Amino acid sequence: MVDKITKKERGILMGKIRSKNTGIEKQIKKILWKKGLRYRKNNTKLYGKPDLSNQSKKIIIFIDSCFWHGCPKHLRVPEKNKKYWLNKIAKNQERDKSVNKYYKNRKWKLFRIWEHDLKNQKRLEEKINNIIENQN
Repeated sequence: MVDKITKKERGILMGKIRSKNTGIEKQIKKILWKKGLRYRKNNTKLYGKPDLSNQSKKIIIFIDSCFWHGCPKHLRVPEKNKKYWLNKIAKNQERDKSVNKYYKNRKWKLFRIWEHDLKNQKRLEEKINNIIENQN
């Protein structure tokens, strides 16, 4: 399939993709704050730079987009430069596994919330309630 926009336009669009304080992160943070869980955002002192963390309660939360983390249900790999994207996403998934193992070995409570969980309000509430219950 031929790309409908120029390489320069594609570069501009890709440059607008945020790595912090994304829309999905804002929604999750708002819910957690209302439920009383306090956290730090993007703590660079913690391994893997989690999206949200509470060191005293040993809670780590990653909010993963379906594209960048290779959601098995929703990932659509771009046709253009397919090899690059498959490699990039595979590296992200390997890093995710490494981070999961790191925190599991240290007895931290690690949660991963997928972007698509925001579309299923019931599932999102279940995940958030699980996080809240584990803060004690």
